Amino acid sequence: MAPLEPWEKVLVLQEDFQDDPHNQMRCDFCHGGTQAPDKEDAHVDLIADPSGGETQVCGSCHSVENHAFENSLHFTQEGYWTAIEARSAPENHAALETMFGNHCASCHTTCGDCHISQPNSVGGGFIEGHVVKKTPSMTRNCTACHGSRVGNEYLGKHEGIPGDVHFRSGRMNCVSCHTGLDMHDSTGACEECHADSLELVNSDTRYSGAQLPGCEDCHAEVGADGEGNPQHNMHKDKLSCQVCHSVSYTSCDGCHVAVSETSGNPFFETQNTYLTFFIGRNPDPNYHRPYEYVPVRHIPVDTESYAYYGENLLSNFDALPTWTYATPHNIQRITPQNESCANCHGNEEIFLTVDKVNPEEVNANLNVIVDEIPAPIGAP
Repeated sequence: MAPLEPWEKVLVLQEDFQDDPHNQMRCDFCHGGTQAPDKEDAHVDLIADPSGGETQVCGSCHSVENHAFENSLHFTQEGYWTAIEARSAPENHAALETMFGNHCASCHTTCGDCHISQPNSVGGGFIEGHVVKKTPSMTRNCTACHGSRVGNEYLGKHEGIPGDVHFRSGRMNCVSCHTGLDMHDSTGACEECHADSLELVNSDTRYSGAQLPGCEDCHAEVGADGEGNPQHNMHKDKLSCQVCHSVSYTSCDGCHVAVSETSGNPFFETQNTYLTFFIGRNPDPNYHRPYEYVPVRHIPVDTESYAYYGENLLSNFDALPTWTYATPHNIQRITPQNESCANCHGNEEIFLTVDKVNPEEVNANLNVIVDEIPAPIGAP
């Protein structure tokens, strides 16, 4: 994605914005400031981002979405902190909160980051001259943040690996599957079935609730009685769909954070990034995901990731695996592993066995490592 010219980032295109319903309000309704002909006077107490910080002007009109959004993963980044908290101890939380504020908190999403402008983390700037877009841009909003893994996989940017079939054949964008309900309210879909018992479905991970979107939402025949593919009926509760229908995806080694001695700005540095395809044991089988085997990817963390802020801050590092449940966005109908039974059964190379795990991470991954691979078809 090419960076915007400075003037493009701030230019309000009146010919486009005049048809936007938000144009019916004065600028200071959202942005504060003072209605005055002098620029300096007009910009006193200006709110540059009405949807960020404590202002949340969007909620003045969009109260339902705004109320739910305050609890969404896009806004809270709760998933990051849940993992950090599990791997640490209470006495280390103060140092880790400082780290989180320096390196993680700036990536949380405001309403404007999806509907008006590019996120600041990728350079900022209006998507279309301040026009408020109901549907976010897939490339300038969604994959601008979720690009290094999801975007590259889905769009087929890895050499020799085709993009996801839903993009190649269906030209589907992110919101075709990930609806506004999912984006605005991380438990909204759960409430449809569990309105009075959300504690039953809320969990520490996003892989505990219902699979939304689920493959069966569009492919209702998969696994149904009498369908033409016996492999679906045979494997549907043992394997996640991606085990058979995804291909190589990105894994990363540890990520390390620090503050530059020269500029004083926080930065991070990721170690090796590489393509893998490994099948591991499901680290958290549950009602919605009962599978025995799932694809797993290495996430960018190690024991020294936050060492800049103190010693042994991840004192409970082994509490969570470093090879985690993966849902690659590169679905194909035909893949190397589903072309033949022998490509999985009896094929040690495709499974996450102990020899493929860094020795210092073995204990953390004991519930993911495959101890005994499925026997070849026809073997006793």
